[in-house]
Amino acid sequence: MSNLLALTVLNSLVERPMHPYELASVLRARGKDHSIKIKWGSLYTVMQNLEKHGFVEATGTTREGRRPERTVYAITPAGLAEVRDWLRELVGVPEREFPRFEAALAEIGVLPPDEVVELLEQRLRILDAELAEGRVALGGLAQGLPRVFLIEMEYHMAMVGAEIEWIRGLLQEIREGTLTGVDAWREWHATGQVPESITELAKLGSHPKDEEDGDPDS
Repeated sequence: MSNLLALTVLNSLVERPMHPYELASVLRARGKDHSIKIKWGSLYTVMQNLEKHGFVEATGTTREGRRPERTVYAITPAGLAEVRDWLRELVGVPEREFPRFEAALAEIGVLPPDEVVELLEQRLRILDAELAEGRVALGGLAQGLPRVFLIEMEYHMAMVGAEIEWIRGLLQEIREGTLTGVDAWREWHATGQVPESITELAKLGSHPKDEEDGDPDS
C-alpha cells in the first residue's frame, strides 16, 4: 500500500463506520486536503480497493431523503493492524523524497543568474502568500479542532517558512556575489564559453582509464 488517501480513510474509519460521502465531508472539515493530495472522485475506488484487500467491510446501508442508498464501511482488524504498521513506518523511518524544486536546483546553472533571481523572487511571493493563507486557515480550523488534529498543517507551514528563509539567503548571496562559483556562472552566460574552473570540476567525475579502455564497467 502506498496511497496516502487510503491511509487517511483507514484512520478515519477507526473512529466510526462511515459511507464515502460522509467520509469526504469529514476529511474536508478537518482540512486533510492540506496534508495530502486528494482526488475526491477516487474516494469510492480507494474504498473498494480497501474492501478487496480485507481492510474495510460493508456493514449496512443508509438513506437520506430521496437520495440513493449509501454503503457504510467499517475498518476490519486487518485494516487496523495495517494502518498502525504503516504509520509506525512513516513516522519512525525517514524516507528520501525527491521534490521537483530540489531537482530544478541541481540543474539551475543552465539559466542566467539574473533570471534565476527573478524566478526565485517570484517563488518567494507565491510562498509568502501560501504561508499567509495557511495561517488564516489554521486559525479558522483551530477554533473547532484540537491542535492534535492540526499538527500536519503546522509541519507544512514550518517547511514553507524554512524554504522561504533559505531562498532569501540564497538570493542575498547571488546579489552580493558571495555565492561560491557565481562569478564563473555569470561568465558562462556572458561569453557563451564554459569557464575553465567549471571544466576542471567536471573532470573530477570522469575516469581517464575507463575512457581509454572504452569499458564503462571498469
